[in-house]
Amino acid sequence: MNIIIINGPNLNLLGKREPEIYGSATFEDYFKTLQTQFPKVNLSYYQSNVEGELITKLQEVGFEYDGIILNAGAYTHTSIGIGDAIKAISTPVVEVHISNTFGRETFRHQSYISPNAKGVILGFGMQSYQLAIQSFLS
Repeated sequence: MNIIIINGPNLNLLGKREPEIYGSATFEDYFKTLQTQFPKVNLSYYQSNVEGELITKLQEVGFEYDGIILNAGAYTHTSIGIGDAIKAISTPVVEVHISNTFGRETFRHQSYISPNAKGVILGFGMQSYQLAIQSFLS
């Protein structure tokens, strides 16, 4: 099984960015943990701060992979283009957020990804990614 995790803007700063919300671990360290936890899954990882690059990656893998885990960061709430890209591809997408977006600012309550996603997992910290992987295995 091939699953890719795609992270959007500012998630490259995990471990440094607002540790009271996002924790103190880097995503790269956590990704190694996921690879150990799911040795039979071919996991890959991509991160970009650029909306168009995220759309290009979704189109690139969206007809070949078994699953996409997408944390589009702030683009979740602003990018019709990313929402349309998810609608256009055949690979199922699970939307993930580290924080509970509904417990934060009102603008974070809107998602252009959710209507086209297989499911949404939010508010469980980095474990949200683990839960997303498990959703593809069951």
